[in-house]
Amino acid sequence: MHDLLSHTLVMIGGYFAIMNPFANTAIFTAVTAGMDDRSVKKTAFSAVVTALGIVLSFILLGRIIFDFFGITLPALRVAGGIMVFFIGFDMMHGRTSAAHAPASDNSPAEQGQNIGISPLGIPILAGPGTIAVSMSYSATGNVQEIAINALVFSIMCMVTYVFFLLGEKVEQKLGQEGLKVITQLMGLILSVIGIQIGLEGIFGAISLFEQHHAS
Repeated sequence: MHDLLSHTLVMIGGYFAIMNPFANTAIFTAVTAGMDDRSVKKTAFSAVVTALGIVLSFILLGRIIFDFFGITLPALRVAGGIMVFFIGFDMMHGRTSAAHAPASDNSPAEQGQNIGISPLGIPILAGPGTIAVSMSYSATGNVQEIAINALVFSIMCMVTYVFFLLGEKVEQKLGQEGLKVITQLMGLILSVIGIQIGLEGIFGAISLFEQHHAS
């Protein structure tokens, strides 16, 4: 029970850090500036539903994806750990990681796109780092852990939705400096989580190597 609780708390911390509702709320208010309340709510809902659908797919199908591509758990954890570390490293230095940023500076609305789906849903909320973390948490194939993983991410999407709707109030309360400090703190947490995931992958790879040579 204690191990399960610890694992759940790690999931919560990991998702909160990589989705960073505070910083993403600033992005949301910027790209929805000038919209009426109904459009803002619709965009926020579209963003979190897009992220939820994408990440839940990887959470639930992670084991199938592993088997299909012949990916081992240690390989995923090493690669995911490196990716998550560098995303956190960028956040610590006040930069937006390219993995969780729009591919172009052009306004999505001007291109006729639904900005709730892109860039808000993907890659800002459901970027490669989020997907790597979600798959790492479900990689063991334990049904209980997969269920908790899906639940935690669903709750985080709900929290993000509330932050989006309260965007202007959140920005006013925290200010630019407050958002910067929180983002840097989330970056530090994320970097540590990335290193932890990577170390688990390295130890797992060593164990697989030893088992291979012993057989």
